[in-house]
Amino acid sequence: MKKVFTTASLALLAAATLGLSSCGDNKTTETTSTTETSTATESAPVADSAAASSATGGVMVGGAMMTPDKDIVANALGSADHTTLVAAVKAAGLVETLQGKGPFTVFAPTNAAFNALPAGTVDGLLKPENKAKLTGVLTYHVVPGALRAADLKDGQELTTVQGEKLKVGMADGKTTINGATVEIADVISSNGVTHVINQVLLPKM
Repeated sequence: MKKVFTTASLALLAAATLGLSSCGDNKTTETTSTTETSTATESAPVADSAAASSATGGVMVGGAMMTPDKDIVANALGSADHTTLVAAVKAAGLVETLQGKGPFTVFAPTNAAFNALPAGTVDGLLKPENKAKLTGVLTYHVVPGALRAADLKDGQELTTVQGEKLKVGMADGKTTINGATVEIADVISSNGVTHVINQVLLPKM
């Protein structure tokens, strides 16, 4: 599945919500499935060391500082690189969920990642009759628990909120999630962790 939001639909929907993540308690929680633990010992490198938390505990994403005192949605609203994702989260009615206690690990595709999908895909998913499909795609990007880069191992499988699994890969100093490269890791929010990725992850549908 692939998609490209029209400028009008994004402008209308993007005003409301998703967010990159932050775990205020700085606690790392493993995902609920025992199969998510990899037998590999190599830890995931942080995709962008320059984006590591600053002295103030924040990370720059999409021109805005993501801080641990805000929830995932509140942080995402500030990113100019995630307006499409925010619009989709709003359309799927997942704002309250991602503002909840969690914790959650969110793999957040950029606008460029959505734009790389086939024309019309995003607009199609935004239609009311396709809300269930949109929800499935978005929850496929969310894993229970607050997993930081150091918690990810090569070959590890993560069970998503949607129910299917994601596979962690590591090569040439980069961490991938189902082949999507982690561009900015460890964006900490009060209710979880966000990792910015360069592709939209698509479940079996």
